[in-house]
Amino acid sequence: MAAAERRGIFITGTDTGVGKTLVAAGLARFLTERGLRVGVCKPVESGVANPADLGPDAGLLKWAAGSSETDDLISPYRLSAPLSPDQAAKLENRRIDFNKIAEAVDSTATKCDFMIIEGAGGLMAPLAGGLLVADLVKQLGFPLLVVARTELGTINHTLLTTFAARTMEIPTTGIILCGMPETPDQAQQNAPHALASLASCGVLASLPAVDGSERQKVQSLAETLASSPTLPWLLSALNLTRRLSDYP
Repeated sequence: MAAAERRGIFITGTDTGVGKTLVAAGLARFLTERGLRVGVCKPVESGVANPADLGPDAGLLKWAAGSSETDDLISPYRLSAPLSPDQAAKLENRRIDFNKIAEAVDSTATKCDFMIIEGAGGLMAPLAGGLLVADLVKQLGFPLLVVARTELGTINHTLLTTFAARTMEIPTTGIILCGMPETPDQAQQNAPHALASLASCGVLASLPAVDGSERQKVQSLAETLASSPTLPWLLSALNLTRRLSDYP
């Protein structure tokens, strides 16, 4: 299937632990609940206690999308060491092959309405032999969605990420802020407005901090997306407005 015919997104973060798995799973849950067939892929996950099974990130994505794909399609590389993917793979005498990842993504994309791919770390995280997550994004051919923190410093981190994407000619659909507290401080209040005016793409949602188990957090974020005042912007950026209208 040609890249132009595929609907989907590659989700990256401005750093490790910014909430990109929750956002990816929340988006998958939101779309699945509206009748879309959502494909998910976590190409590389390190820190997996038992690499014979899915790691926590890939497992959450599989649950959120209700996916019946095999573990090897959902997560082609599962590595045990809690290190950057290239270092974790080196410890196991393995090399991360982008072609293998592309084959897994293409196999799933042909059977779904929308594909969600979640990266490892940030856009500049190393994967193999000098190749970065950004290089994988370019090879897969899906546009980028950037997940960012809300705390002080997020403007710098987010602009560096969008600048790097623009420099590497990676189309970027927008930014989602994750973890906005109920009572934001002055920096957190300013972040959405500053990024909207300074970044080369729009802020498509500002999601709250959520509590509970990982699945409960995903469900909460899916419900927040459904009632978000910026939902039309998000769906338009994802090229999903017409597709969603086909479903209840």
